[in-house]
Parts: sequence; structure tokens; C-alpha cells
Amino acid sequence: MIEDIELETLINEVYEYYGFDFGSYSRASLKRRVNRVYHLDGFTHFHEFLSKVRSDQEYYKKMIDEITVNVTEMFRDPSFYAILRNEILPLLGTKPFIRLWHAGCSTGEEVYSMAIMLKEAGLLHKSIIYATDINATVLETAKKGIFPLRMMKEYSQNYRDAGGQEDFSSYYTANYGIAKFNEELAEKMVFSQHNLVSDTSFNEFDMILCRNVLIYFDNDLQKRVINLFDESLAVLGFLALGTKETIKYSISPAKYKQFEKEKIWRKIK
Repeated sequence: MIEDIELETLINEVYEYYGFDFGSYSRASLKRRVNRVYHLDGFTHFHEFLSKVRSDQEYYKKMIDEITVNVTEMFRDPSFYAILRNEILPLLGTKPFIRLWHAGCSTGEEVYSMAIMLKEAGLLHKSIIYATDINATVLETAKKGIFPLRMMKEYSQNYRDAGGQEDFSSYYTANYGIAKFNEELAEKMVFSQHNLVSDTSFNEFDMILCRNVLIYFDNDLQKRVINLFDESLAVLGFLALGTKETIKYSISPAKYKQFEKEKIWRKIK
């Protein structure tokens, strides 16, 4: 196990050597993830691990990838997608063009879920989904639209629980244990690297989704990111966060109205 003081040393060294700032990440979550990498890679002494991170840039990149990857699934929390389908998309559909931003999109399962919902609502042709993550490796996976075939049974159930009526398998081609999702969905996606900690707003959006990413950040960084989303969201646009996340402490509550019981807020001014 890595000690707290060793974790602080790692944070400082990574910042000094590579300019990557883990300082605002929640310590408990960061410690768990660093410990996982430390053990998987067979280290027994912290100084060996630190020396490897400092001296081997490829290893450093691999470590960052391991630490920043977020777990995700298609149609995660089906009740959220049901509200999206029945209440939010009809409102977005009145716009001539719909811009969405999936921040911290990881391997892309939720981006493809959104594209399927837009297609079924007859809105995909006039939508564009910007999908960003800090982790370049997961973005490569997301771009390909390839997911393990063994997950499709669960994803298909999630899809149905979210109100999906179509045959879910019509959205992908199965081959050698993988499911490749249709090109038609990917055509409306733009994937790029974006660091929520240090990068600025890059467009105005009608909906921003950042689900289960903020839980890894401390309060100050959560506030900073929520403000970034606020700057990037059009009036009457929607912001969707994860089940344990809120905008309550970050921004004037008068600017937003919470939508239903789900973690969705509408910007009203």
C-alpha cells in the first residue's frame, strides 16, 4: 500500500516532470487507483515506482491512462435515459440544430447510447455529439465503436428498460466476440482530448453530459468544472450529472431548475 505522504510526493513529481496536475483529484479515489497500478505492475518499494514514473515516459503515460479511465456502460441508469427519451429530447427537437457535449466520455458507451436515442427520436440528422476525455487511449476505443459482445445482453436489457422498442442487435454487427456499432451513429460524433482540469470552453451546447466524473474531484475542482459547463451551456440547455453529483454548491440555484428526480438541470437564465 502507498502511504498518504508517498501519494503527495507522486502528485508533486508528476506535476514537476510532466505538468499534469492531480492536485485537485479526490485523494481517496486517487489513492485506490494508484495502489491498483502499483500492485498490478509488481512494485514493492515506492521509490522504484516513482523512479520508473520519472524516467520512463511511456510508463508514465500508461499510468495516467490506468488512473484516469472511468467505468461506463450503455444506457447506464435506464431511468435517466427514459427521461431523456420522453421529456428532454422532444424539447431539444424544437431547435434547428442540436449540439451535445459528453465530457469525460471514457470508452464511449454512453455516447453511442445517446446517438441511438437521437436516431429513434428522428433527431440524429440535425445533431452533433462532441465527446471528450483526458485519456487518449479510451478515446481511440470510443472512436472505433467496438465493444465486447458479451456485454450486449446486459446493454440490450438496459436499452429496453430505458424504453427502447427496436431490436437492439440491429445497431451493431457481431464478429469474433466484438460488437461493432453502425457507422451511421459514429458519423455524428467528434472525439477529442480535453482536460476538464485545465482546458477552457470550446463551444456553446444545448446539452452537456458529464456523469460520474466529478466524484473523482475535490470540491474546488468540482466548482471550477461546473462553472466551465455553465459557460458552455446555452440558455434553456440541459446539464446532466451522475447520481451522486450536484450543482448545488457550485452555482447560483436561481439559474437552474432541476428536472424530475434525475440529476438533470435546465439553465433558465
